[in-house]
Amino acid sequence: MKKLDLKLLKVKSVLKKYNQEHLIQFYDELEEEQKEKLLDEILNTDFKGLMKLYEDSYKDDSISPNRITPIRYTRKEDLTDEKKEFFISLGEDIIRSGELAVITLAGGQGTRLGFKGPKGCYEIDVPPRKSLFEFLCEKLKEVYNKYGVYLNWYIMTSIYNDNYTRMYFEYKNFFGYPKEKIFFFKQEKLPVLDIKGKVVLDKIYEIKDASNGNGDVFRAFKESGLEYTLKNIKWISISGVDNIILDIVDPLFLGMTKYQKSDVASKSIAKENIQDKGWIFANVDGRTCLVDPKNLTKEMMEAKNEKGLLEFNQTNILSHLFTKQAFIKSFDFEMPYSRAYKKNDYINEEGVKTVPTSPNTFKFEKFVFDSFKHFNSFTLLEVKKEDEFAPIKAFTGDSTPEIALEMFLNKSKNNK
Repeated sequence: MKKLDLKLLKVKSVLKKYNQEHLIQFYDELEEEQKEKLLDEILNTDFKGLMKLYEDSYKDDSISPNRITPIRYTRKEDLTDEKKEFFISLGEDIIRSGELAVITLAGGQGTRLGFKGPKGCYEIDVPPRKSLFEFLCEKLKEVYNKYGVYLNWYIMTSIYNDNYTRMYFEYKNFFGYPKEKIFFFKQEKLPVLDIKGKVVLDKIYEIKDASNGNGDVFRAFKESGLEYTLKNIKWISISGVDNIILDIVDPLFLGMTKYQKSDVASKSIAKENIQDKGWIFANVDGRTCLVDPKNLTKEMMEAKNEKGLLEFNQTNILSHLFTKQAFIKSFDFEMPYSRAYKKNDYINEEGVKTVPTSPNTFKFEKFVFDSFKHFNSFTLLEVKKEDEFAPIKAFTGDSTPEIALEMFLNKSKNNK
């Protein structure tokens, strides 16, 4: 019996066990090389773990309201000039000493923007045309111009865009930033499932995968072997690639976090509509979490503190700060997966690529914020949306390139 036939027998046994036989329904139509690829993918897939994720995602995840309490937060606009100057001074000392590192989460593709490549390579006509990576790099070069230090810049890619991203940086001559200060590392992927728990095919010989969320940054960094580069680092800033107006190096935020002796910190914005479904910062059993507002009572959603501010209205903008010790400690946390309902192309029963018009699949993601509950001290700074939150997600809605560019230009004008 041929080696490939033996492998097929093993695959059939695995697929039958987990009710995934459809993955080889087009096997006889494949070229020899394609057969090998498909069989290897199947044998390297953890179906047991995947099915557990799928089954667990249907369990009741509600949290009793009596376990949820408001989180303390500070509005940047409420700080006195004296306090701002004090925090900025503390933060600038850290930056000037080269003790801050920056991580950019850039594992996604530009699919929703009609771009076939890493999202970070997507360009906006400022003018001149400038990629999302270049927007970020310019912020880091401004740090050098002001403080005389090039910060370590870490970029988390994915298996889908790692090579492209590295080549892009080479082609762009690293945007004039020192090559030795830029480091790349890859997050993992997971197969995509349909709503019945069936693994989806992207091609008749290839399983459809998706990146496993920004919370994989801790495991991915550890596995990259880059820990040695943190020798002189004391603080690590983590943010996404698509928010072009976020202050990724913020001395006030940094100084405030240091002053409050917090292990972890986040920036947030206030909800514009308390009825929207965006998750909010809160304490659950006294630990910092992001909570689905479905777990709040109507009274809790409308409750205000002594300053007349809503107690549960702070939303995540993916801007986090960790001490190095907290970041490294997070390497060993068992980060949970959350299920997201997404729209994904797939191979139908006739072997034809199908483009759905509405969400049709589940992907599983880890989130950075799920590490927060492991720490005793946390700082939350509310900033204004127009100052720091202009994510670029798609051509439609409220996160388009046009809106982001307008906000970027307005901020640039106001800062002059």
